[in-house]
Formats: sequence, structure tokens, C-alpha cells
Amino acid sequence: GMALFPVLLVASVAVALLLSPAFVAVLAGYYGLALAYSLALKRHLIIDVVTLSSLYGVRLVAGGVAFGVALSEWLIAFSTFFFLSLALVKRVTELIGRRRAGKGDPAGRAYTLDDLPVLEMLAASSGFVSVLVLALYINSPEVMTLYRHPQLLWCGGLVLIYWLCRIMVLTHRGQMNDDPVIYAVTDRVSLSCGVLLILALAGATL
Repeated sequence: GMALFPVLLVASVAVALLLSPAFVAVLAGYYGLALAYSLALKRHLIIDVVTLSSLYGVRLVAGGVAFGVALSEWLIAFSTFFFLSLALVKRVTELIGRRRAGKGDPAGRAYTLDDLPVLEMLAASSGFVSVLVLALYINSPEVMTLYRHPQLLWCGGLVLIYWLCRIMVLTHRGQMNDDPVIYAVTDRVSLSCGVLLILALAGATL
């Protein structure tokens, strides 16, 4: 890992330079935030999950910069709460794993096993706020100009509600992967939900 670190860093900068200076700036910001998280921020209460969710969000910004697409305020609001929910799920998963293994409070973290109920509540609340943002977006004036059949977006909202509920239950059972993002891209049900979301978006657009 230590040997690959400088090679991968140089390679990523070289690829970024082929895109645009703005993308290089986003990459530098992501690198700096990730480094700060690894060295210090992950040890601070709540700051760690806010930082982790921000790292997820910066990836969206990087994609927008790479393709020259401006992120809407709706997408930023949705992703803020959605990614915060996933970051909290990650912390809940770690604590549940320790509790099941008969271990005590994690060292180097600001959380205790007694924090589990609060963290689960925060994860669920943040996830459903993201659904609320989606619902408000569907009813916004902007949607009428972007989609021919915006009412079909409600199907995507129902899929998202199902997926979030399932994630919360599986996390509570201790069946969640350490990284919910990796779980989402490897779980068959999650992938099926992704396909349904794409179909709902396509149906609303066509």
C-alpha cells in the first residue's frame, strides 16, 4: 500500500490534468478532506459522519465538473441528507459489530455502544429527509419543464423508501457491510432498486 500510494497519486493527478483545472481543484479538495478525516476528523463526534458524507458529495461535484454539468440545488439538498444517512449507517454498523463480538466501546472514536439508539434514529431521519426533498422536487415548477410525465417520479420515491427501510432493518440486525456504498453496489436487491429508479426516471422523461 505504501509503495502504491505515490504511484496512484501521481497517476490520478495526471488523469485529472487531462480534464480541466477545475477538476484538479476538486481532486485536491477531496484529497485534503480525506487526509484530514483519516488523521483527525474521524475521532470527533458527529464531525466524522458529516465529513464522511461530504466526501461522498464531493464525488458528485467531481462528476459534474468532469462532464461540465452544474449540480442543481435540489440534488445538493437530496445528496446531503442521503449521504449523511449512509455515513451514520456506517457508524451504526461498526458499533453493532463490536457489541455482537462482545467488545467494548471503540478506541479512537467518539462513540460508545450506548449511542446506538440515537445514531440509528439519526440515520433513519436523515434518510427520510432526503425522500422529503425528492417529494418537494417532484412538486416543484422546475419538474414540469424537465419531464413529460413527472408523476412517474413518485414510483422512484417509493423504491427509495423501500430501500432505505430495508437498509435500516438490515443494519439493526447486524447484516450490513462495513461500507454501505459497497453493499449497495453488490447487493442484488439494491441493484434491482437501482434499475427500478432508472426505469422510473426514463418513464418520466420519455
